[in-house]
Amino acid sequence: MNILALIPARYASSRYPGKPLADIHGKPMIQHVYERSCSVFGEACYVATDDTRIERAVQSFGGRVVMTSSAHRSGTDRCAEALAIIERQSGQSFDTVVNIQGDEPFIAREQLEQIRRCFDDPQTQIATLVKPFGPDENIFNPNSPKVVLSAAGDALYFSRSAIPFLRGVPQEEWQQRHTYYKHIGLYAYRSDVLRTITRLAPSSLETAESLEQLRWIENGFRIRTAVTTLESHAIDTPEDLQRLLGLFSSEA
Repeated sequence: MNILALIPARYASSRYPGKPLADIHGKPMIQHVYERSCSVFGEACYVATDDTRIERAVQSFGGRVVMTSSAHRSGTDRCAEALAIIERQSGQSFDTVVNIQGDEPFIAREQLEQIRRCFDDPQTQIATLVKPFGPDENIFNPNSPKVVLSAAGDALYFSRSAIPFLRGVPQEEWQQRHTYYKHIGLYAYRSDVLRTITRLAPSSLETAESLEQLRWIENGFRIRTAVTTLESHAIDTPEDLQRLLGLFSSEA
């Protein structure tokens, strides 16, 4: 199976402009993500960006980079364009695309391996990771999407609300009575599925929750999940970066 690992990276960010180039232990953030991705996926790893500053930074450390449109609404859309460009330029074809968040410089190799293993099953169309909420985490935080799973491990629904609703149970007891899963924003797709889902019009559920994966479910695609016990560490603000630098004092 030929896997293409893509790291969408934008320079523009309302909360943290230039985030991919933020310095972490003497390297830009995007280099940390790239090197960790290459440790699992090898040479078939590219940064996909719309900004020449990021392009130059990736080239400066010897990374592979592809320039894409600035009009994309999501990293998924950027990945679809990058796949087409790379296949055309390289003459290679890829069975699967992994979409790795460019703002997670401390992503664990184990998580990348987990999402790759989802495609050992030929029936997998799309895959993502989920993690049980810890007892001290707030399941009612709308910025942390929740997901409910089928018995087979497929995602049934994603929501910014706490789902399922436990009828007759005080909310402060919900996490004691049920395992709630948070969504970890690492995706992978069969290449033909990626091409299809990025041509779909926004759906009513996607619009309501502002979660693009609901468009895929609403149109009949199955999202396989793998459960991780490791936390994700996305960086959205300069304050996030400073906090994580305290947790990760070295590159380990």
